Amino acid sequence: MTCPSLLRRTAVGGAHEVGHVVTSELARLPRLAAALRTRLHQDDTGAQFARYVVVGGVSSALYALLFIGLGGFGAQPANLVGAIASTLLANELHRRLTFHAGQQVSWFTAQWEGGGLAVVGLVATSFALAGVHMLIGDVGTGVELLLIAAVTGAIGLVRFVALRSWVFTPATVRQD
Repeated sequence: MTCPSLLRRTAVGGAHEVGHVVTSELARLPRLAAALRTRLHQDDTGAQFARYVVVGGVSSALYALLFIGLGGFGAQPANLVGAIASTLLANELHRRLTFHAGQQVSWFTAQWEGGGLAVVGLVATSFALAGVHMLIGDVGTGVELLLIAAVTGAIGLVRFVALRSWVFTPATVRQD
C-alpha cells in the first residue's frame, strides 16, 4: 500500500497538487487547439509551410504503403506507382489546403504544373535507388524508404518554393 503523502505531489510553486495541475492544463487544450487552428488557416509563409509539411506526410504515407505493397515487382516500378499516386494526392491537397487555391486554380493546372515539378523528384529518387543498388546491392525496403525520404525531403523544400512562387502565386490565383 502506498503512503497517502506519496500520492500528493506539488507543482513548481508548491501550491497545487498534480491532479489539479493536470486538470488545469487539460482545460487549456481547447483554447490551444483553437489558437493553433486559427494560426494554421492563415496564408503567410509559415502557415503554408506547416500545411505543406502535413500534406507531405500524408502523401508520403501513401507512397510508402504503395512502395511496400508493390515491392514484389521491384523497387523502380514500386517507386513509379508510389510517386504518381502520392503526387496526384499531394497536388490536390496543396491546391485546396496548403495554398487555399481550390477555387482559383483548376485541378488540371495544379496536376500539370505541380506534377511537372514532381518529375524532378521521381528522377532523383530513381537515380538514388539505382545508385544504391549498383554500389551496395540489395539493401532492403527500410533502407530504400529512408533514402527516398531523404531525397524527397530535400527536393520538397525546393518544390515548396516553386509551388508558392510559380503555381500558386497570388497573381496566378487572381488570373485563373
